[in-house]
Amino acid sequence: MRLRTALCSAVSTLSALALLSACSSGSTSASAGDAPLVGVDYPRSDTDFWNSYIKYTPEYGKKLGLSLKTTNSQNDVAKLTANAQTFISQGVKGIAMAPQDTAAIAPTLAQLESKKIPVVTVDTRPDTGNVYMVVRADNRAYGEKACQYLGTKLDGKGKVVMLEGGLDSINGRDRTEAFNDCMKKNYPGIKVFGEATNWDGAVAAQKLQTDLTAHPDIKGVYMEASFALSGTLHVLKQKGLLVDPKDKKHVFVVSNDGIPEELKSIAAGKIDATVSQPADLYAKYALFYLKAAIDGKTFKPGKTDHDSTIIKVRDGVLEDQLSAPLVTSDGGTYGGVPSVKSDDKSLWGNNLG
Repeated sequence: MRLRTALCSAVSTLSALALLSACSSGSTSASAGDAPLVGVDYPRSDTDFWNSYIKYTPEYGKKLGLSLKTTNSQNDVAKLTANAQTFISQGVKGIAMAPQDTAAIAPTLAQLESKKIPVVTVDTRPDTGNVYMVVRADNRAYGEKACQYLGTKLDGKGKVVMLEGGLDSINGRDRTEAFNDCMKKNYPGIKVFGEATNWDGAVAAQKLQTDLTAHPDIKGVYMEASFALSGTLHVLKQKGLLVDPKDKKHVFVVSNDGIPEELKSIAAGKIDATVSQPADLYAKYALFYLKAAIDGKTFKPGKTDHDSTIIKVRDGVLEDQLSAPLVTSDGGTYGGVPSVKSDDKSLWGNNLG
């Protein structure tokens, strides 16, 4: 009788341990048996914007009932290609990625398409190749909004520096081309010094310092992302130009991203505006569309139920262009572009815990 009781107890204990193991293995959001497995490659983790995206991703994975495998390609397309091979070997049902070199990713996309693994690209759109959906904001609008703000503040005359991102990225090209086109059309009296930086903050700071030394009458800076924020502020302070917006020496600065530090800098009068790129919605809708792809759903161009528009870029590529508002200290309208105040609670940069 004692032996039988002991054996029953042991079986019961082993069963409980097996159940616990099954419930806790292989998933960040639900048990492996009922949560589709998807891969998410983070493009980098050296900027506040992408670190925010990384923070939001598992939160939305859990809400959508997805199991996640994650990698980080560190702004290297070769690593992204290798990470995609890892995802394939792990049996993922879909992949979200943000290729920074939007031309070189084409062979990887072709391989994934041949294996019927749907891909959602975030923030960037591949130059060629098919994907299930691109989750992105209108990056040409970023450049246009920055142009309209600076053009208005400078009364259509003077000199500005544009700290460009990487021109191997469609984002860098879109923002640069749109800013230049807008300036030529609307503010021909403004001279633009375009500086290639490859999204490198140290390079941006060095080139800004050189420009300000050669042209001390520069009155505006357009940073194509927050990678250049700390360096720009340092250079302006070093030059005695980090002054109140009402001071005649003030240099007007516009950024892109909407990270908390930008919003604080606008409130403090250190910079003047940014375009809030939705890190939270990038994470949410990248996974939303991956789940939709796994479920066999399809989409068409047109307005969505989340304040965005899906456009057809070319055959095989749709892009959901999410809202990305201009942010200023006063919430005013500049060159016909409305803005929201930097302390507006609808901005994701004001809601990070």
